[in-house]
Amino acid sequence: MKKSVVFSILIAVVLTIGVIALAMSSLTTGNPDASDVSAESATNTQGDSLTDETVPDEEVSDEDASTSEVATRPDCPAGPVAGVELPCLGGETSSDNATDSGISIVNIWAWWCEPCREELPYLEEIAQAHPEWNVVGVHADRNAGNGAAFLNDLGVDLPSYQDDSNLFAGTLSLPGVIPITLLVVDGEVKERFIQPFKSTEEIETTITKALA
Repeated sequence: MKKSVVFSILIAVVLTIGVIALAMSSLTTGNPDASDVSAESATNTQGDSLTDETVPDEEVSDEDASTSEVATRPDCPAGPVAGVELPCLGGETSSDNATDSGISIVNIWAWWCEPCREELPYLEEIAQAHPEWNVVGVHADRNAGNGAAFLNDLGVDLPSYQDDSNLFAGTLSLPGVIPITLLVVDGEVKERFIQPFKSTEEIETTITKALA
């Protein structure tokens, strides 16, 4: 009699364990693993972030830039500039000089560049001291209106070309930094100075040495 009772209890325990195991299996099958949920959530979050990054914050300003008024600026020497045709920022293209012959000093700048604010007046002085050199700028930003206003605010009369599509830097395989100054001789880039110059004397010494 006692053996029957013990046997019945064992059977009940085994059945109970089986029911619990079956219930746990159903729960696991019906719900994804927590790590899978976390991974999916992270993927979605990352995807949302990448989508946001593909829409530049300056999209509206780019649209405004295309219709903004560009202040009048000095005319530019006839191009191309180091083999690249660019429009003149706020001016016309003059036939008096040409950047594809002789010595040209080409400075790549942008209206939001603080080192450019210090450097451009030095280049203006170089242009006045060396009329035999064509000293010009290339504004590397879509907002031509801001570029022209920037130069006028600085009191810099240096002629400058407008590059609103990164054509100049892309064609010449320039790094994505500014300012950059190029020494161009007879239309060919002879030297690249990937640095801001700190004085008129530094520019003059560097260019003279490169030409020697």
